Amino acid sequence: MPTPSLLIVPARFKTGRLYSQIPTSGAGDFTVTRATAATRVNASGYIESVASGIPRLDYFASGGTVGCPALLVEPSGQNLAINSQTWDSSNSWQLSDGSGRVTVATATSGTLAPDGTSTANAITPTSGNITHYLYSNASGSISYVSGTVYTISAFFKKGAGDSGRYIQIATANLRFLGNPYANFDLELGTTLTLSGSVADSNRVSRIQNYGNGWYRCSLTATCGSAGSTAVGIIAVLLTADTNARAGTAFAGNTSDYIFGWGAQLETGSVATSYIPTTTAAVTRNADVISLSGAVSGCIGQTEGTMYAEFEIRSESTTRRLLTLSDGSQLNRIMLVYSSNALRAQMQSTTISLGNPADGYHKVAFAYQQSGVSGTLFASLDGGAVVSGTTAGTFPSVLNTINVGKIEDTATTSQWNARIRSAAIYTSRLTNAELIALSTL
Repeated sequence: MPTPSLLIVPARFKTGRLYSQIPTSGAGDFTVTRATAATRVNASGYIESVASGIPRLDYFASGGTVGCPALLVEPSGQNLAINSQTWDSSNSWQLSDGSGRVTVATATSGTLAPDGTSTANAITPTSGNITHYLYSNASGSISYVSGTVYTISAFFKKGAGDSGRYIQIATANLRFLGNPYANFDLELGTTLTLSGSVADSNRVSRIQNYGNGWYRCSLTATCGSAGSTAVGIIAVLLTADTNARAGTAFAGNTSDYIFGWGAQLETGSVATSYIPTTTAAVTRNADVISLSGAVSGCIGQTEGTMYAEFEIRSESTTRRLLTLSDGSQLNRIMLVYSSNALRAQMQSTTISLGNPADGYHKVAFAYQQSGVSGTLFASLDGGAVVSGTTAGTFPSVLNTINVGKIEDTATTSQWNARIRSAAIYTSRLTNAELIALSTL
């Protein structure tokens, strides 16, 4: 197997810079910009904030364990759920709706929150024979936009008693298609029920194990009715996994409790990295990772190969994984996720590699000039090589490399997941080498 001309396995960085392993001269080091702080999962398995401009080496691994660091690249996002960590009535959380429904003990010392602090909320039902729930943004107002996809999420941990195992999250009443909700089992770490009274192609629920008993539960749905509403995320205590929206009335045992923390309401079809809030919505800016004016020895001009090991989180939005260009959309070669499929693309011609399942994958993509056009060859996860020929002219200049962003200066089409490694070769690897390189 040839040696790559450029290799990044995220490990070494400083503010504004991500260092490459190859070349060692500094010619392959990437510029990193992000104008706000953002969170990651650190090597101890806790969520922590990193300052603006610092690449996010994220150690999250499915199953609640700490994995190898991967580069977390995300678009701009905004958490509309205010007071995301302190869930009490003095912080815009509604606990009663006219009758006592739940009580909340904040800053509990009995269990650490997902960020390793004593800021978890212990939620307990009141003794009344009623439904037991709470919701955010009670003293504020969220302007929901019809047709927009939203994702609500929060971290929960199993507590004690009959109402300490199951949790339901639901959207603001009458704002979303079919009034959707999802039920989760915090003992087994599974999604139990996903429902709504009418169909919604964007509706999905997910549960992720963050370790130490904590699960991030999320619900994605489409807004069907625009308007301002003083309701963000709704969390409902349940005593059975099949409870309908808003739960079933039960006489609460005041010795029961369940833990909650880190509420988030955002646009988009996946829950992005946690954005802490207090009295107002907070925005996280996009991660922009690029290398411009790349030396000719890093990028093959008439032939070459691109490689990446990356995470997929299924969604319909177009996302760039790795691009070579002249800094514009006029000359470009790229790996892109679009219409739920991973595609290898030169200029406007694409070959599809199918719809990879959520999780990590490897891809190797070679290009080669053939007359005025070019030929593409790509393998995903060691599968058979897919090939194609471009309809347009071969790119005339390639001097810019972008990781997880569009090929020009815009901060759009950002990747929305983690990237474990990326490499560039100045030669067109053989089909056998493409298969070997991309084999999991």
